[in-house]
Amino acid sequence: MKKLIFSLALAVSVHAFAQQYNIPAVSPRQTVEQQFSVTKISIEYGRPAVKGRKIFGELVPFGQVWRAGANEATRITFGQEVLFGGQKVKKGTYALYVVPQEKEWKIILNRGVNNWGAYTYDAKEDVATTIVPVKMMNEKMERFTINFEDITDEKLNLVFEWDKTRADVPVEILNVEETLQIIDNLKAIKKIESDIKKKNEPKK
Repeated sequence: MKKLIFSLALAVSVHAFAQQYNIPAVSPRQTVEQQFSVTKISIEYGRPAVKGRKIFGELVPFGQVWRAGANEATRITFGQEVLFGGQKVKKGTYALYVVPQEKEWKIILNRGVNNWGAYTYDAKEDVATTIVPVKMMNEKMERFTINFEDITDEKLNLVFEWDKTRADVPVEILNVEETLQIIDNLKAIKKIESDIKKKNEPKK
């Protein structure tokens, strides 16, 4: 009986320990979120490391569809309609793929959000594609990184960096007039809320 109680106690302790900690991931998953215009853009992706390897042209072959990260497909979510590299894209979530070449990358938005990597990639599910030039960086980026730069109210750049390679995709809001109208409506609502709050404040 004592052995059974000890075994149960040990099992509970081991389970609690396993719930508290995780083995470090080889390619840790990251979510990046950016407020953009009146909504936001978010990206979920895996971040593999260079680890002394030659990346583009070897680990990631030129001319082949790459998952833009590691493990399951990289997913990007737009909160409103945008121009993605000049291509009209409706709001929603898409798988993001890259076909790298030495001097340019083809960036793909695809409906296969539940794909594992690029193994089940289907070009028939493509929503938008754009080709962007590649830039060589002076400093090495050890882990694959996707980020946002040059952010304004109407546009930003989606930036990919790994090893010494960088590629930027311009993203713009689709309908400026409609967006400005939404902003005006939001300001009007906030003013009404502020006025109601002031009226309900106790008089001193």
